[in-house]
Amino acid sequence: MGQVWSSLRSILCAGFALLLFAGTTLAAELNIYNWGEYINPEVLKRFEQDTGIKVNLSTYASNEEMLAKIQGGATGYDIIFPSVHMQDIMSKLDLLEKTDINQYEGFKNIDPAFLRAKSDPNGEYCLPYAWGSVGIMYNRTVLGKDVTGWKDLLETVKAKGLKFALLDDVREVMGVGLMLNGHSVNSTDPAELQQAADTIIAMKPYVAAFTYESRPMVAAGDVAAAHYFIGSMIDVFANPKDLGYVIPEEGATMYQENICVLKTAPNKENALKFMQFYTQPEIPALNMAQQTNGTANMKSRALTPENIKDSEEINPPAETMKRLQIFEDIGKDIRQYDRLWTKIKTAQ
Repeated sequence: MGQVWSSLRSILCAGFALLLFAGTTLAAELNIYNWGEYINPEVLKRFEQDTGIKVNLSTYASNEEMLAKIQGGATGYDIIFPSVHMQDIMSKLDLLEKTDINQYEGFKNIDPAFLRAKSDPNGEYCLPYAWGSVGIMYNRTVLGKDVTGWKDLLETVKAKGLKFALLDDVREVMGVGLMLNGHSVNSTDPAELQQAADTIIAMKPYVAAFTYESRPMVAAGDVAAAHYFIGSMIDVFANPKDLGYVIPEEGATMYQENICVLKTAPNKENALKFMQFYTQPEIPALNMAQQTNGTANMKSRALTPENIKDSEEINPPAETMKRLQIFEDIGKDIRQYDRLWTKIKTAQ
């Protein structure tokens, strides 16, 4: 009997040890939910090397897709990267964890101008991640010229029988229509929104597609230009003879995403470690070098390659910054946008 009990005790101890090991393994993980291709793999590799925490990366294509999944009951994610207006929405829904990242020593590297979330003016919840403009990537060989903005592009494609692409994004596309008519990209005025939609519908004969996959189309000359993010500077740097990027003279939207921790995060401690890690100047610089976007980390900017550091497209001067608008949470008025978006997409 003693021998049986001894064997049983050994099995139980082994099982308990296995459970402890499994718990340790789970605690040494971090589940990141980010936009597709919006983080340099080298950043994740460095974090794993520095901390011993295994990173699992999942991706989404839009703020709305991410929010729908979280609200739909997905509970395995630790860190998300919402745009500023989506952070405000998620704050209202009580989905975000207070991290007090602003108390961390490395937070002093963050430019206060990038604490843009109305729900988090002091950075108590989220850490500014990356930002950039949404302008026009174009093929000057196809167009036969450089373009200065939307009106210039439209006149050129009409005269030459060419086409361009728009993003498959209601706020971005309506934003173009609003700016072309001198309105705020956060307008909720029905007349202004209808005018913006009519402006986009009038463009449709020259629009090849509403898509996020337009960079290779422009590079190949399949379309003359595309409504796209500053990340397209990757292609411009690779082929400066043929390709260009411009912040339209009529104005442009700017995006900013922040690193936030979910209230349902299973690995909150590891998530905070990642936020702290990302305040190190060399880490955002790694992202900038690969993503060609901007950073709120003031010390990172000096660590980027010369072509990025010297680019007025990536680091616009103050005068150009005045032409950039950022989206805000417009609440229930998003339904107006959705109705007009359906009309835009279905118009012949």
